[in-house]
This record gives sequence, C-alpha cells and structure tokens, in this order.
Amino acid sequence: MNIISYNVNGLRSALSKGLVDWVREASPDVLCLQEIKAGREPLDVSGLEALGYYAYLHPAQKPGYSGVATFSKQKPIAVVEGCGTALYDTEGRVLRLDFPEYSVLNVYMPSGTSGAERQAFKVEWLHFFRRYVRELQAAGTPPLIIGGDFNCCQREIDLHNPKANQQSPGFTPEERQWFRDLLADGYTDSFRHHHGDATGHYSWWTYRAGARARNVGWRLDHLLVDEVLQPRIQEAHLLRDVVHSDHCPAQLILTD
Repeated sequence: MNIISYNVNGLRSALSKGLVDWVREASPDVLCLQEIKAGREPLDVSGLEALGYYAYLHPAQKPGYSGVATFSKQKPIAVVEGCGTALYDTEGRVLRLDFPEYSVLNVYMPSGTSGAERQAFKVEWLHFFRRYVRELQAAGTPPLIIGGDFNCCQREIDLHNPKANQQSPGFTPEERQWFRDLLADGYTDSFRHHHGDATGHYSWWTYRAGARARNVGWRLDHLLVDEVLQPRIQEAHLLRDVVHSDHCPAQLILTD
C-alpha cells in the first residue's frame, strides 16, 4: 500500500503545475491532500478520477481557505466528512475513509501563525483532536493511519533552526508535549521509524530567501500509524523533489 499525504496549498494551483501527471507516475493507492482552497465554484478533479480514483472532498465553507480531499483507488466501506463539531468542520479539517483493515484519517491542522487568537484556537483544536482520535479507537474504528499537515514539529531535528523557534507556533513546548502524548496513545511516526534520527529532512519551506534551495525548513507533514500496523511499515519518505507547493509530499509504504 502506497499512501501519500500532500499539502498542495491550493488544488487548482497544483493542478495547473502538473499534479495529475505526477500522481499518474507516483500511483498512490490513497492520496490525502490538504489546503485544497476550494472557491465558490466546485473543484474539478476529473483528471484524477480519470486515473481510476474515487474522489472525496471536504472543503471549508470560506472560499479559498483550508479544506481536505482524499483520493483512493479502492472504494472505501465508509466515508466520514468532518469530526462532528461545527467549529472545526466549517474549516474542512478532517476527512476519514474506512477500509476493511485500516482507516485513513486525512487532517489539516490550524497553523496558529497569524496571531495569538489563532494560536489559542490551534491549541484547543490539538487537545480536541487527541480526544477525538481516542473516541474513534474506543468506538472500534479500524486501526488509523493519520496523514496530513500537522503544522507542528515534535523534535529539534524536525526543523532547521530549533533554538530560534522555541516559542514559535508549530514548535511551542505545549505543541511538542501534545505530539509526544499523541504518539504515546499508540501511534508511530512512520518517517522516524524508518529513518531514525536522520537530520535535514523537512516537508515545508517558506517561499522567502530561497529557503527550499538552502533546505531551511520544517517537518510539518506526517503519516502516523496505529501500533497494530507498525510491523507493516516498509518505507517512509519525504519527496522533496516534488514541487507543486511550498510543502512536499510525505509517503508511507505498507506491506500487504
């Protein structure tokens, strides 16, 4: 199983930059996209559907903002849009596809970078999300694969300049503790499982100052797997050379 998560920073923009051709070549079994930024007109995903994907979109109510979409070669047994809380569902934060052996939870977490109010919103969301995932576990949802733009790093090796960003949104002590707690609930960071403590691996770079060329970035995009699925982790990568966005895709390959 080849599962890819990718913040495209606007699906229309990514499509205009050759996203369909790349998907044809990469051929993921499940493709989770974040920040699709739907407008007032429906997004045209016929190019991806023509490749054999079932398409499921959960856009934000606000045009040009947030939103997630998941594309799957296999038809899921259930699709759940949102998390049942209007405060978050209006922003298009969560989309779940259930399959017989696992569920793929596509998530776009708030960034908190626009000011203290949004950072507070983000922290509330993080604690809500952890409770929500626990409720899914308790309800007997198939083992989760949580993929998406988490907008936070867990460890100092996950960003280029940790010392200067100790209080920056995405790397505050509270966010780092939240990430550790989420993993302790029974999830594995697939990238770290495969690559250990390797440094210099990032998934987002600001457009400013040639950051991507200099590899001054943050690892914000993650694919976490339920510990039940951990033995099936074969590979996990960040596809830095794929450029449709200021992010790059995260990839997880599971054995059958």
